[in-house]
Amino acid sequence: MITIQNTVEAAIDKVWDFWTLPENITKWNTPSQDWHTPYAENDVRIGGRFKSTMAAKDGSMSFDFAGEYTLVEKNKAIEYVIDDGRKVEIIFIETANGVEITERFDPETINPEEMQREGWQAILDSFKRYVENN
Repeated sequence: MITIQNTVEAAIDKVWDFWTLPENITKWNTPSQDWHTPYAENDVRIGGRFKSTMAAKDGSMSFDFAGEYTLVEKNKAIEYVIDDGRKVEIIFIETANGVEITERFDPETINPEEMQREGWQAILDSFKRYVENN
């Protein structure tokens, strides 16, 4: 598994809402300024499904990221299985400096693991900036 982390300077309830509500996901779910997420749906419960569409702003490509939740503990943890079978774990821990978010995910086999780590970290960094500035 690949692990990424960041600490968001905000209350846990805000972090959870910004992480899980589709109207927020579409604003932060991007690794760079030339990508965006024009669509997101999210049923945050065990057995619930999620789907987001990430697209290049120039229209050259897009893809859906979808899966099913296997664990949901509000303000604490989320686990899911992506439709391609890979597992993801996300832990939220309240600290004196905010909320520490740790994501662990199974790598896919097409791209180098370092590239995957950098991409997922860039999205987590985008989440941090969005929460702290809104």
